[in-house]
Amino acid sequence: MAVSSTMMPLGTPAPAFALPDPAGRVHSLDDVADAPGVLVMFICNHCPYVQHVGVALAERTREWQDRGLAVFGVQSNDWSTYPDDAPARMAEVADRLGYSFPYLVDETQEVARAYGAACTPDFFLFDGERRLVYRGRFDRSRPSSDVPVTGDELGAAVDAVLAGEPAPQEQLPSIGCSIKWRPGNEPE
Repeated sequence: MAVSSTMMPLGTPAPAFALPDPAGRVHSLDDVADAPGVLVMFICNHCPYVQHVGVALAERTREWQDRGLAVFGVQSNDWSTYPDDAPARMAEVADRLGYSFPYLVDETQEVARAYGAACTPDFFLFDGERRLVYRGRFDRSRPSSDVPVTGDELGAAVDAVLAGEPAPQEQLPSIGCSIKWRPGNEPE
């Protein structure tokens, strides 16, 4: 069942995290303190919405990183129920798609809760002061639509952040698969 992102209030400070990638190397916001902006994406392997944007996501994030943006992918799903989202599979998918960003394991799901992540994909863009300036969708394309995947909506916000300008005012929720919470760990 498709769900929409919760649309965290603009201006919210980026919640701190320190998460491992599948190889065990820990990454945090402190690693990118000098970056002019940070994109935190909640993604996974099994979701058709993430699969739909996967190639373009890898290409666009590589371009944005080349321009100075820090990018993190976070996988928060319960992989005991969704084994395709297990860390070993994360490494395979990252390699196959050419992810240039750290793809991180949120085993406790605390980071997803801190960000109010509701679906995959769910995008949170912060400026150089680590204040939220964009939350919403990659673009208007969806699985089974004839709309090409471009990343233009998130891209316009990234362009603005990297230019030191305000992000676009119109921001529409992302739509995707719900975060797969561990039993008893669901947000209230």
